[in-house]
Amino acid sequence: MSKAFKHSFNFSTQHEASYPKKHFASSNNKLSFKSCKASLGAIMVDKMSPFNYDRQSNLKAFDDTKTGVKGLFDSGITKIPPIFVHHDGQNANQNMAKSVHAGKKVNGFGVPTIDLMMDRTNDHINHSDIVNQVREACENWGFFQVINHGIPTSVLEDMLHAIRLFHEQDHEAKSELYSRDMARKVLYHSNIDLYYSKAGVWKDTITFNMEPSPPQPEEIPIICRNAAIEYGKYVMELAVDLLRLISEALGLNPSYLQDLECGEGHVLKGHYYPPCPEPELTFGTADHTDNTFLTILLQDQIGGLQVLNNNQWVDVPPLPGALVINLGDLLQIVTNDRFKSVHHRVLANKIGPRISVASFFRPRYGGGAVTRSYGPIKELLSEKNPAVYKDITIEEYTTQFLKESMDGNAALSHFKL
Repeated sequence: MSKAFKHSFNFSTQHEASYPKKHFASSNNKLSFKSCKASLGAIMVDKMSPFNYDRQSNLKAFDDTKTGVKGLFDSGITKIPPIFVHHDGQNANQNMAKSVHAGKKVNGFGVPTIDLMMDRTNDHINHSDIVNQVREACENWGFFQVINHGIPTSVLEDMLHAIRLFHEQDHEAKSELYSRDMARKVLYHSNIDLYYSKAGVWKDTITFNMEPSPPQPEEIPIICRNAAIEYGKYVMELAVDLLRLISEALGLNPSYLQDLECGEGHVLKGHYYPPCPEPELTFGTADHTDNTFLTILLQDQIGGLQVLNNNQWVDVPPLPGALVINLGDLLQIVTNDRFKSVHHRVLANKIGPRISVASFFRPRYGGGAVTRSYGPIKELLSEKNPAVYKDITIEEYTTQFLKESMDGNAALSHFKL
């Protein structure tokens, strides 16, 4: 560590006994770190109740370390800080109780898996079958996995490995990228919604704003540069294929959603979920829907991703070589509730790290991009199926999405007619 730095970090006295003694020195009713593997420096831990502390100061102190939850894990903690504890009924024991049934099949089956290999035979019957499978998955689940999708296994493995390497670098190698400015082409952060979410989650992220204006190669850390560029190209091609299949599943021209520019914006996020000492108190990713048209997720074999179906949390099991596809709120709006954007989450885990790479596709946004309105597709409407949503811009939706996410609500209801 090139420099030592100090940050105030309020904490409950109940956590004192759970930290390795070698990290602390008592003084004036406070505890301070003496050493830390991940450059957390000297963190001051005030004595106070976990329900009566200065949350904003705690958030800033954590943020200022620029080491994320990886830094907390490396420090040897056995209790998580209060800023990560979910007290709203989603957490802890209730969370784990729901998870007992996570692997149970719903309606006799689990999250659909669609083999895209048949679509490469140019056989009309096979193609029609795939379109039907996509339609059923979009209507009943809002989630499905795809295999034989055309992205080489080596590209998937290299991407997961590169994300792990980035997050497991020394602190100094990552800190200059630490930022909450989403206008940057490449940034590293922990909990992008840290200051407005109800509670933090056990996850760090590197974000690449890939399209429509990708970063220059030298802007991407060399440790993950080649993997991110190559994977980004492949996953963009897959997104185009999926949007064509979804268009056909709606009974529309294959290029319909692409012509609406639904997938021109691509944000790629490499997530790192360290082992969590108290996974029953927090989440890897809290319950949410995506503010996208389409999300493509590459996950490793650790597991933890769950989707809400028929009021039950159901595992989305890792399948070798598979990619997870889920629909976002914007697709539910334009399909007038026919295709579903569903709630999903990632459980925290004592084992790990868990690595995943999420690609979010939606219209180009910000940076002077020309905005257009999105509402229910006219070809899908009728007297029996009138419009459910009003037309909105991406800016309007994003503003409401961020506001609602502070209260754990979905933004969709705000735009209903």
